[in-house]
Amino acid sequence: MSTATTARPKTPGAPTKKSKITWPIVLLLIAGALVLVSAVGAATGNHGLTASGQINAALGAAVPIAMAGLGGLWSERAGVVNIGLEGMMVAGTFCGAWVGFLVNPWVGLLAGMAGGALGGLLHALVTVTFGVDHIVSGVGINLLIPGICAYVNRIYYRDYVANGAGANQSPPADSLPTITIPGLSDWLNDIEGHHWFLVSDVAGIVGGVVTDLSVVILIAAALIVASYFLLWRTVFGLRLRSCGENPTAAESLGVNVYKYKYFAVIASGAFAGLAGAYLSLVAAHFYKDGQTQGRGFIGLAAMIFGNWMPGGLAVGSGLFGFTDSLQLRDADNVHVLLLVIALAMGLLAMWHGYRRKYTTAVISLVVAGGLGLWYALTDSVERPLIVATPYVITLVVLALASQRLRPPKADGQIYRKGEGK
Repeated sequence: MSTATTARPKTPGAPTKKSKITWPIVLLLIAGALVLVSAVGAATGNHGLTASGQINAALGAAVPIAMAGLGGLWSERAGVVNIGLEGMMVAGTFCGAWVGFLVNPWVGLLAGMAGGALGGLLHALVTVTFGVDHIVSGVGINLLIPGICAYVNRIYYRDYVANGAGANQSPPADSLPTITIPGLSDWLNDIEGHHWFLVSDVAGIVGGVVTDLSVVILIAAALIVASYFLLWRTVFGLRLRSCGENPTAAESLGVNVYKYKYFAVIASGAFAGLAGAYLSLVAAHFYKDGQTQGRGFIGLAAMIFGNWMPGGLAVGSGLFGFTDSLQLRDADNVHVLLLVIALAMGLLAMWHGYRRKYTTAVISLVVAGGLGLWYALTDSVERPLIVATPYVITLVVLALASQRLRPPKADGQIYRKGEGK
């Protein structure tokens, strides 16, 4: 009688277990990226990618993207697709700047959220009550709200030309306060100036967080954390997410699905309105036609990149905000970024080769070689390419991340009251 055991064959058709990206892995990747950027900075003499000014600009650029993405997360977790975030952001820019000028910027911030919430209420009424396709409603809102704002400002702004208003621009509002930690900011700035390997880069990143930081950035960070606890740690959040996973089952358990969907979509509009108010009160101090520049759609991309989770959304917003801010800073930073990405792709090729994924390894190696040649044969990157960087990054990231995504199961489905009874 033999005691040898044989391996149990796999069940045909059984799903392959996918590796899960945990927070320790994310932190390890961030640390590795920081070492790589520091090494490139030491080799090229360009330390702009981790300069405190670059980090501060990246945080500012990430806020409207994060708030738009957070709006999308609330809505889609309740099962309502909201591509009308761009239009709701426009409502936030208009209402925020207008009330910010007439009263003060704090009230303007609330007015921007209220303007976006009205857009959310319209989207909820059309999709939840009348059962219109979510995409059709979102497109309609993206066309309707900017048109209304453009029409209204041409009527009323002419009376405020003496205050700085123009044909498509509001009069400027007062600034919201910023925060700088005295002593710590100067100390970090001094360390950053020495350009010590890794130490100065860390000082530059921390210095960007504690120097001239808008209070709206802190509010946005608090809203992301609060959203996580409310949606994943409370009964209210469980019921709201159940509406996005299986509204029929939720209704059979006594959940008022319409009420939760309405609340989620209105909150979604308020977050988008806050994103717009940030643009017109913090980034520019006035409203202007076309001010959002597609950031509502980039916010949706950040939400998808984050797999409909607040933590992933924050990481995605930081990535898109960093690339968005590059066009506002020294163009040489973008040229150095080519070398960073080339080396990162080279390391990725080695990793895939180690895991015997030879096709992916070859593709990564070809991309790394192409970017390396681009860096070696040029001295700068053309301005139009710098402006297009965040949009290109959006497409690339979504293409790479699409295989591990899991949206809410009932996202975008039309639900009618009474289906669960």
